[in-house]
Amino acid sequence: MVLAVALAAGLAACSSDDDSSSGKATPRPTAPVAATQPPNVPAGPTATGVVEPVVAGEIARDLNTPWGVALLPDRDALVSSRDTGTITRLGPGTVPPVVVGTVPGSVHRGEGGLLGIAVSPTFATDHFLYAYLTTAQDNRIVRMTYVPGQPLGQPEVLLAGIPAGSNHNGGRIAFGPDGMLYAGTGEAGQKPSAQDRSSLGGKILRLTPDGRPAPGNPFPNSPVWSLGHRNVQGLAWDSTGRLWASEFGQDTWDELNLIRSGANYGWPAVEGSSDNPEYMNPVAQWATDDASPSGIAILGDVVYLAGLKGERLWQAPIVGSTVSEPRALFQGRYGRLRAVVTVGSGELWLVTNNTDGRGTPRKGDDRILRLVSG
Repeated sequence: MVLAVALAAGLAACSSDDDSSSGKATPRPTAPVAATQPPNVPAGPTATGVVEPVVAGEIARDLNTPWGVALLPDRDALVSSRDTGTITRLGPGTVPPVVVGTVPGSVHRGEGGLLGIAVSPTFATDHFLYAYLTTAQDNRIVRMTYVPGQPLGQPEVLLAGIPAGSNHNGGRIAFGPDGMLYAGTGEAGQKPSAQDRSSLGGKILRLTPDGRPAPGNPFPNSPVWSLGHRNVQGLAWDSTGRLWASEFGQDTWDELNLIRSGANYGWPAVEGSSDNPEYMNPVAQWATDDASPSGIAILGDVVYLAGLKGERLWQAPIVGSTVSEPRALFQGRYGRLRAVVTVGSGELWLVTNNTDGRGTPRKGDDRILRLVSG
């Protein structure tokens, strides 16, 4: 059974994207809408014995607008600051956190700035750090070297020309199990670009580590992996290597999608589920007040989805090509949640985001919390 989640009724008067309005509100359905199972997706594992994680402590506190987290081989992490453009090293081996550098060219405007970061799968030998940032002209992906104790290397531009705006910048990047670099982009308020295969906006991109269109992409000489997205900010893979992504809706539905090569996810023609066979339906959807999803993680074939406006962490066990009924965790306890990261067996890190101008900072914000299962 494919699930659509609606936990609120009535009218939605704000956009899901970090709560910034960008369109006329439309009525929400008063009951869950059934989504159809995506075609041609192989069956996956069934999650059993799901345990609710508990907070076991803090990894860091007093962070400024944390956005992206990249784990290092020694279990420390690098964390990007959206507003300041800095990268901070933190974790069990680095107390207190240390700023290791500033990424030149990063410009904070609205939801833009220094966003996602990722380390190379061969970081131990090449020391490459990747970043997705907003500049004065565009969003782009760059690569630089990071050697502990040395300044950050100068950025090398791998891909430029991703549409940028005050909203809908996407920004999550991550290396997949195939060794390729994936990036979730937004349409930057230019809705038609999500359906335009020649545009980098409103897409999930798949690149080689050098920034070229990856071999096996669905469209010749193109980095586009999937299209019809509004604003993708969460990317994660399950135990069978399938890609899952979270997406901000406009006024009605936020989405969790199972991503298929070359598939069209419908924006701007569709928000949430539809009966149009041209578009892939989400495997789960939430009213925008209940989610505003940014980062996601998968641990034990359970999807964890961090909610900004929803101020909760959603736990959704994977069952075949969908998820069973999601459960809301920590509702309202820690404020806005920007990201969740799988750190190891049975461990997640949860990143708050109350210093982004839309939250109410509490003592110690922003923080990274350590979650353990069982």
